[in-house]
Amino acid sequence: MSLLETESSIHVCPPRRVWDLYSNRVVPWWVARRQPWGISHAWMDDEDRKDTMTPINGREWPVPIPKDTSLDHIRIEMLNLGAEYAWLDVLCLRQKGGLREDLREEEWKVDVPTIGSVYGDAKKVVCYLSGLGRPLSSDADNLESDRCWFKRAWTLQEISRDPIIGGDTGDEQLRAKFKGQLLSLQDIPGGNVYDVLSEMQKRVSTHPVDKIAGMAYLMGSESIPAYYGKQSEEDAWIALIDVTANWCQPDLLFLHPKPGTKSWRPSWKQIMTEKLPLKGKPAWGSSWIKQLGMEKAKASSFNDGYVIESALVRGLSEGNPQGQERHGKLVEDNTGTRHTFKIVTHHQYPIPDGLYTLLGADSKDFRVLLHWVVGRRLPDRRLMKLSVFEMYEDTEFARLSLYFEHDLPKYNHITIQRVSILQVLQLSLYATFQDTTWDAEHMANTIRRFPSLN
Repeated sequence: MSLLETESSIHVCPPRRVWDLYSNRVVPWWVARRQPWGISHAWMDDEDRKDTMTPINGREWPVPIPKDTSLDHIRIEMLNLGAEYAWLDVLCLRQKGGLREDLREEEWKVDVPTIGSVYGDAKKVVCYLSGLGRPLSSDADNLESDRCWFKRAWTLQEISRDPIIGGDTGDEQLRAKFKGQLLSLQDIPGGNVYDVLSEMQKRVSTHPVDKIAGMAYLMGSESIPAYYGKQSEEDAWIALIDVTANWCQPDLLFLHPKPGTKSWRPSWKQIMTEKLPLKGKPAWGSSWIKQLGMEKAKASSFNDGYVIESALVRGLSEGNPQGQERHGKLVEDNTGTRHTFKIVTHHQYPIPDGLYTLLGADSKDFRVLLHWVVGRRLPDRRLMKLSVFEMYEDTEFARLSLYFEHDLPKYNHITIQRVSILQVLQLSLYATFQDTTWDAEHMANTIRRFPSLN
């Protein structure tokens, strides 16, 4: 799978074409060189729309619009709102049925996954919640309909901070109702990865792979996987995660309770069918991100995380019948001194009592040593993720921090390990820690601090 790199970022990727509302024609973006207004809508069923050949797009492809509206009506409304240029998918994104179907497939590889940036950078976004160009109706939030704007996968990336409701009928109560619903979604762009994934779980798309393509902008990718409509969902998910933003990958590693296709992150099937971790602020900041080397080969920052080579985890082998949080204990026996810490999980995935290797997130920006990955060392030194837990309450991870701070100097004579970003995020198992010279008696029950990745 090739990656189509933008000049700098997907977040500043202009559209191929825009609708010049003054001259009423579709022009290349470089002619306008201005950010257009975005027009957001959910497509209607086939029987409720018509294909229109129009000189606006040079009759290059048929434009699908609802039967009871017209492009002229939409243009007039946009002009009245103050728009000069607009982006409308049916006009500006080459559609099926034109003379150059071969060209459509090539354009879609880039144009489809960058749609989110069009709306993210748009001057304003006009949302037609009852169908393109149609008046707002009271059943626009009917979630039982797969054509509902609030249920479509593509519209998730079209949410804006200050949306304008198109087709306004003058019913202030109705407009206020839907404006409130739109504003309730405005924090999803820029939220954590589970905010995005949880919302996408509820939505539908004509092609299953569209759900993944519709998240490239929301997950802050610096480069984008090409769009292939016939690609499998899992392949598309892997391609997206490989290029997704720094803050997404640690969320998948440290918060998702189960191993997936690659042990460090869940599979797409897991994402769509299983209960996801609670939403909220990620448990680390730039310190951990840099430590994992997720700055796209910029490995100049050497920040700290922790590995406990061997520690006893107990009390989490069974789920809670009421589905409530579970409490257990972490026992670390170092140089003959036993240290016990309270731990907790907010998931029900079993962690059998036993000895494990633990990987802890250290963030100077948020809560140090709160989140831990539970895994097992393999003979080739790779660490296979089993599950995750958290330290219980502030006092516990503060106590653990002090413990590390006091005990770590004892191991300064041990050669520090380095971890390769390719090994961490692209191998089938989580990571390989490249050991140099290690004395066998120091290998067991040793807490080791390691720098960031090469």
